[in-house]
Amino acid sequence: MQNIQSPLQAQVVQWLVQAGDVVAAGDVLVIVEAMKMEHEIRAPQSGRLSELFFQPGESVNEGEALGCLQPMAADNAAQAAAHAAVPPSAHAAASSAPKATPEPLAIRADLQKLQTRLAFTQDAQRPEAVAKRHALGLRTARENIADLCDAGSFVEYGALAVAAQSRRRSADDLVRNTPADGMVTGIGQIKGQRVVLMSYDATVLAGTQGMRNHQKTDRMLAIALQNKLPVVLFAEGGGGRPGDVDVAIVAGLNLTTFAAFARLNGQVPVIGVVAGRCFAGNAAFLGCCDVIIATKDSNIGMGGPAMVEGGGLGVFKPEQIGPSAVQHGNGVIDVLVDDEAQAVAAAKHHLSFFQGAQGDWQAPPADALRQVVPENRLRVYDTRTAMQGIADVGSLLMLRTGFGLGIHTALCRIEGRPVGMLANNPAHLGGAIDADAADKAARFMQLCNAHGLPIVSLVDTPGFMVGPDMEEKAQVRHVSRMFIAAAHLRVPYLSVVLRKGYGLGAMAMTAGGFHEPLCNVAWPTGEFGAMGLEGAVRLGYRKELEALPEGPEREALFDELLAQQYENGSALNMATTLEIDAVIDPADTRPWLVAGLQSGRIAPAAGPLSIDTW
Repeated sequence: MQNIQSPLQAQVVQWLVQAGDVVAAGDVLVIVEAMKMEHEIRAPQSGRLSELFFQPGESVNEGEALGCLQPMAADNAAQAAAHAAVPPSAHAAASSAPKATPEPLAIRADLQKLQTRLAFTQDAQRPEAVAKRHALGLRTARENIADLCDAGSFVEYGALAVAAQSRRRSADDLVRNTPADGMVTGIGQIKGQRVVLMSYDATVLAGTQGMRNHQKTDRMLAIALQNKLPVVLFAEGGGGRPGDVDVAIVAGLNLTTFAAFARLNGQVPVIGVVAGRCFAGNAAFLGCCDVIIATKDSNIGMGGPAMVEGGGLGVFKPEQIGPSAVQHGNGVIDVLVDDEAQAVAAAKHHLSFFQGAQGDWQAPPADALRQVVPENRLRVYDTRTAMQGIADVGSLLMLRTGFGLGIHTALCRIEGRPVGMLANNPAHLGGAIDADAADKAARFMQLCNAHGLPIVSLVDTPGFMVGPDMEEKAQVRHVSRMFIAAAHLRVPYLSVVLRKGYGLGAMAMTAGGFHEPLCNVAWPTGEFGAMGLEGAVRLGYRKELEALPEGPEREALFDELLAQQYENGSALNMATTLEIDAVIDPADTRPWLVAGLQSGRIAPAAGPLSIDTW
């Protein structure tokens, strides 16, 4: 005989067997309750229950016997139990009947309720809203996220939220028409890397910022910061929403979301994507992003038409406020694309530079670099051909192409290693650096520095742009940003002088001075001087030139002196005096850079890092 003991102090709720019943090991004998929780007590072995000591409603102490079990052989117990449960007439039929396929388990009521509720968050349940979206040539929030993420990797946070408007709308209305409170948030995987994703849903209350989607945003931003996860924000929408009446607020200016978003700056990569209209609070978030990718049909502004009109500033259509052509030209938009499919592809491309080195890469033809710079030293050429000839094939992502035309900036890879690359643009002001170009370059250095990307600088500049018109644009302050940004770099900096390396501008392009980079080399076409050679001759030899009459004789002397200056400032002579590290065959540029990238180290951040929004 074996006593069936209670494992805890409890009250007997129900016996599932009676005295004299045969049970198998593991069968539930009795249910007891403690602290509002029911516990199943099972048979420790096969046998016959000979006696019950407690009835339902009675209390039992821990270790007390609830009943008595007469052990018996397992086979006998199983046989007896089977015969007890099945009428004798059925035994013979059961032995010869074919085995039936088990019936699928019925969905539990609580699971069915959840599935029904979640269905209202999906596009399939809102065909009219989706059709309107598609009629505009735009995708839904969930379609963009599905395209961005690795298949099946997105897990959604806060899907069951609805707008905080229960005092003015029915629960059914809110569930059907304000799914996720107009913002889809969660964590997805992009090329194997976990990323926080947030997308305003323009089909729900025009993608406005509700109280609950602010709470969702706060939650995701905290997760991103704590776990150092990149963030992608689809920012389309109209800003703050005045109709959320469930929360007792006046102005709502005590929100924590904007400060939380700003804290991501310099800590994790943050990408903003826009199609359609992005105004007010949505635009404020967008402006905090490292990079902004926008479609040609986008409009971005700190105030939409209603706010502009309310401020007494006139009546405008949404399309008149911050169109993409304006925002690309003034530097707000980093990457301008045709549609959302291209925007998602650009976001993936940008994120790839923060996912480490890639083993699968293809080098461009090295010999092609020998033909980049024209033999005529006065002939304009496109330095982007040099960038393409140095970067791994297909890896170059140009940034801020509509702004600061004097300097090109891009992310790319060299033998699979992510790097930032900047190059002077001789086609704009002869490559001279103006205020916009300096701002663009300085912020690009900060971007690379914050996220640990080495920098490659391709130099061809006559220096900083000068003149009365330039000084009206605060040139002194703007161009000096390049020196300050370079002085705080923790990443390797490598320079290649393609042609002109003159004056302070060339020093700014080489991290503040020719010996600041980890390596500073020149192509044979390199030429150097404290200022442009023509200007140096005219200033330095003014007396000699003015001593001759204007005409062929003076021009001949000028050409002679210029040739002397050019020879003195040639790349070979600069290398002879050790002012640069080497003169290299352009075809050897990648091996030089690879050696530097393999040799350089990324220093740990000495303190908080930040990236200017501008």
